[in-house]
Amino acid sequence: MAFDAIRLDRRFRGPPTSGNGGYVAGLLATTLGGSDVVVTLRKPPPLDADLQVEMGADAAALYFDDGVLIATAVREAIELTVPPPPPIEAVREAETRFTGFCNHIFPGCFVCGPEREPGDGLRLFTGPLNDGSDRVAACFIPHASLADDDGLLRPEFLWSALDCPGYFAVSATAGLAVLGRLGCTLHSRPPVGRALIVTGWPIASDGRKHTVGTALHDTGGELIAAGLATWVSLQQEVSPAS
Repeated sequence: MAFDAIRLDRRFRGPPTSGNGGYVAGLLATTLGGSDVVVTLRKPPPLDADLQVEMGADAAALYFDDGVLIATAVREAIELTVPPPPPIEAVREAETRFTGFCNHIFPGCFVCGPEREPGDGLRLFTGPLNDGSDRVAACFIPHASLADDDGLLRPEFLWSALDCPGYFAVSATAGLAVLGRLGCTLHSRPPVGRALIVTGWPIASDGRKHTVGTALHDTGGELIAAGLATWVSLQQEVSPAS
């Protein structure tokens, strides 16, 4: 079954010419309900081009240009132990240590680009916590433009927020890397305008593959969403998906 074509607006880019991986994964995941879905990215998702979604009972695929496979999605439970969120004061301090302020390969990234203006990009500047852990953290206040008709944060933006923080949790080990796979569980969809805490932490590394966890909590400590991702280090210069 094929859905109508979708187009990736340039606002939602990661690299300059392709969509942010978490955002694209979230869009595809919503065709399967948005939660307990695992998305594998195959090629950089092109901007300003018609993309086709094909669905089965428990799977979906995203195609471009007569059969070029961009991403696949399957229904799958996400098994992840999520640590409690740090205090908001520690989160604000961690943001000042965001390495992307000094060295960012894609400063215009929708999720973590410091060149994006408030209300345009998510501006998730995840820096290392000063608590002896190996986690990174940032504050996320969703803009009104990210809401559905009920004023709730749309699922694809929850997925977006669970993307880049995972990279910055392993960037020192991974070097230049791309998002290869992301699976997310959404426990709730908060209203926009309220502060959330996003965290990321390394789980395991095996050669070029790096497994990371990410989470979104509200400031009261309630878990909003969690993600389990695989990032893949690059051995040569290519155009990454995120």
